[in-house]
Amino acid sequence: MSHNHNHSHEVQGKNLLFSIILNVVITLAQLIGGIVSGSLALISDALHNFSDVLSLVFSFVAHKLSRRKASLNQTFGLKRAEILAAFVNAATLIIVAFILIYGAIERFFNPQAIESKLVIWLALLGIVVNGFSVLLLKNDADKNLNMKSAYLHLLTDMMASVAVLVGGLLMLFYEIYWIDSVMTLLIAIYLIVVGFDLLKKATKILMLFTPDAINIKEIIKEVHKIKGVNKLHHIHVWHLNEEELHLEAHLDCSEDIKMSEFNNLLQEIEDLLLVKFEINHTNIQPEFKREDPKDYIVQD
Repeated sequence: MSHNHNHSHEVQGKNLLFSIILNVVITLAQLIGGIVSGSLALISDALHNFSDVLSLVFSFVAHKLSRRKASLNQTFGLKRAEILAAFVNAATLIIVAFILIYGAIERFFNPQAIESKLVIWLALLGIVVNGFSVLLLKNDADKNLNMKSAYLHLLTDMMASVAVLVGGLLMLFYEIYWIDSVMTLLIAIYLIVVGFDLLKKATKILMLFTPDAINIKEIIKEVHKIKGVNKLHHIHVWHLNEEELHLEAHLDCSEDIKMSEFNNLLQEIEDLLLVKFEINHTNIQPEFKREDPKDYIVQD
C-alpha cells in the first residue's frame, strides 16, 4: 500500500481568520447602512456578507479539523471536513441567491427612494475590504476546494459591492431607483452559477465518483504492460480529499509468485500510478487464478 502524499498543497488558515474579522466589520456596516438608506441591494450585500462570515468560520474550523491525526475511531482522521465545508458553502451561495431574487422582484414592483450617497460610500468600503480578503485567499484558493469556496464567497461579495456602487451612482445622478432591484438580480444569478459549479465538484468527491481527470481504461492499459500482471480488476478510484487520490483493486498475477516477488511487482505498479496518474495511495489485493468476478468494475 502506497502513501505518497504531496504537501505542496498546504494552505494558510491565518489568512482565513483575518478575512473573517474584516467581513464581520463590513457586514455590520452594510446592514446598518442598508436600513438607514433603504437600499435593498445594500441589505442584500450585507446578507451575503453575513453568509460569508458563517461560511468563512465553517471553512476555518474545517481547515483545522482536517489536520487532525487519524485514530482508532477515525482511521482517516477528519480529512474530508474541508470537502464538507465546501459543499455547505456552495449550497449557502445558492440559497442566498434565491432569497435575493425574491426580494428583488418584490422591490421591483414597489420601488422606494434610496439614500444613494450612503449606498455609494458603503459599497466602496465593501469593495476595499472584500478585495483585500480576495487577495489574501487567492493563492490558497488555487490549491484547496474549501479555500476556493471561501474565496468565491468573498469574490462574489466584491462583485456585489461593485454592482451596488454602480446602482448607487445611477440613483444619485439619474434617480433610477429600480436599478437597485436589477443589480440585486444580477448578483443573485452570478451566485447561482458559481455556487452550482462548486457544489457539483464537492458532491463528486463526497459521492466517491471517479475524478474527471482519471481514465480507468488508460490505467488498466498501462498496468497491463507490466510483466507479471495478468489482469487488474475490481477497481475503485476516488478522492479522499484534494490531496489524496486513492486506488483500490484486485490484481490477478500471471504466475504463482512469492510475496517478496509480489512486493517488487507492487512497487512497479505504485510508481507507475503515482508518476502517470498522480495516484498517491494504492491498495492492491494479490490473486492467482482465484475464482471471483474479473470485471474491471464490480458491483459490491
